[in-house]
This record gives sequence, structure tokens and C-alpha cells, in this order.
Amino acid sequence: MLQKIEHYGDKVGHYTDLAYQYGTEYGIKILGSLLIFLIGKWIAGQIVSLIKKGMQKTHVDPTLVSFAANATYVALIVVIVIAAISNLGVETTSFVAVFGAAGLAVGLALKDTLSNVGAAVLIIFFRPFKVGDAIEASGVMGTVKSINLFSTTLTTPDNRSIIIPNGALISGNIINNTGNETRRIDMVFDIDYKDDLSLAKEVIMNVLLANSKVLLEPAPVVAVGALAPHSVQIFARPWVAVDTYGDTTFEIIEAVKMEFDKHKLSIPFPQMELHVRKEEL
Repeated sequence: MLQKIEHYGDKVGHYTDLAYQYGTEYGIKILGSLLIFLIGKWIAGQIVSLIKKGMQKTHVDPTLVSFAANATYVALIVVIVIAAISNLGVETTSFVAVFGAAGLAVGLALKDTLSNVGAAVLIIFFRPFKVGDAIEASGVMGTVKSINLFSTTLTTPDNRSIIIPNGALISGNIINNTGNETRRIDMVFDIDYKDDLSLAKEVIMNVLLANSKVLLEPAPVVAVGALAPHSVQIFARPWVAVDTYGDTTFEIIEAVKMEFDKHKLSIPFPQMELHVRKEEL
């Protein structure tokens, strides 16, 4: 009986030693993995915060800021979790392979959708336009109303909404009409060959200089641009602030027409002359 008790005590002592050994060994590893996760999560939060602040300073659309921040945070957390598991002695190669296979499958299934998301990322970093810009792209023209992960919405001058997938948007040329502070108005005025050319140029220049929206630097230009079949074409090239482009164009056209009428300068239009010849019998 005494021997059994002693044998039982030895077993208990042996298991106690094993428990202490494994508890100490794995306890340190678990503690280390926990510290890796907590510290890594804190660092990831700081990195994402810096990214958000940097993008907000460049006036990137808030939706895209949120997307970029969330995507970065998820990627960093995945790396941190793998590092923490690896510290426990678990083989992480299989985890990486599973994540890679799952990512490939999802990418193939949603390749068109993800191409729009990728295009949104390009818009974030290269900023060909921003909300409020007037652009021409994919055969349409309008003011950028919103940008999300998958599409960009334009508002046309007649207040229609046009939704363009981001992938289609960046696959072609993009004309940003409000990307700069100033813009040149290209105008053509026709006068008859019999009219006074010098007077016509003087009248147009006076109209440009009288308009307060026309910039004096760069100076406006008025010059003969072409000798057309039915008229002399005078090119006018005033510079204006980009936000006054439309209003100034309308004002100048109206003012030039009124001044042409006042100075008896004609604006020719295509005409057909019909001559009837009477033949004697």
C-alpha cells in the first residue's frame, strides 16, 4: 500500500513538473504572441491614422479615404495575426497558402468589380479630378458629384446624373476643365469681306477690355484667324478665372453682336444666288 502511494506521488510529481515546464514554456510564448498582437495593433492604428491625415490634407474624397484606411488596417492586422501565431510555433505556411487561394478565387470571381476598386485607388493617389471639378470623360461631360469605390457620379449642366464605373473612367482620356485656376476662351467672329477689318478688331478688343471678368494678364488676343469662303474670321482669345468661363462667354458674344450692329459690321451667313436666264425662242 505504501509503495502504491509512493508510486502515485511520483506520477503526480512528474505530471506537475511537466505542467510547470510546458506552462512556463508556452506561457511565455502566449504572452509574447499577445504582446505582438497588442503592440502590432497599436502600430497599425498609428499608421492608418497617418494615412488618413495625409489624404485629408490633400482633400481626397472622404469615401476613398475611408476605403484606403480600412483596407490598409485589415492588411496590417492579417500580417500581425500571422506573426503572433508563428511565435507560438504553429506552421503558418498553410495559412498563407489558404489566404492566397481564397484571394485568388475571390479575385477571379469579382475581377470586374475589383477593377473598379483598383481604379478608385488610382484616383486616390493620382487625383486626375476631385469632387466639384467639371470633367469630360467616357464621352460625357459634367461636374463630379461623388466618388465611391465602384463608380463616379457626374451631374450634367441640365441636372442629369451620369454614373460611370471607375474602371471605364480611367481607361480613356480625362479632360479636367476646372483643374487650373484660369482658362482661355476660344472665340471666332465672322465679318464680311467688305467690312472694315481694323474697326472690327478694335470693337472686339474694346468689348473684351470692358468686361471685368476678362483678365489683363495674360493679355487678350484679337487677330485674323482665317479667310473663309464667305467671311473673314477674327479669333478672340481672352483669359478668365475658371469659375467664370461660362458666364463670360455668353456676355462677350452678346456684347460683340450689339457692338457690330452699332458700327454697321455685318455677320455673313451662307447664301445662294439664283440667276434665271431667259432664252428667246
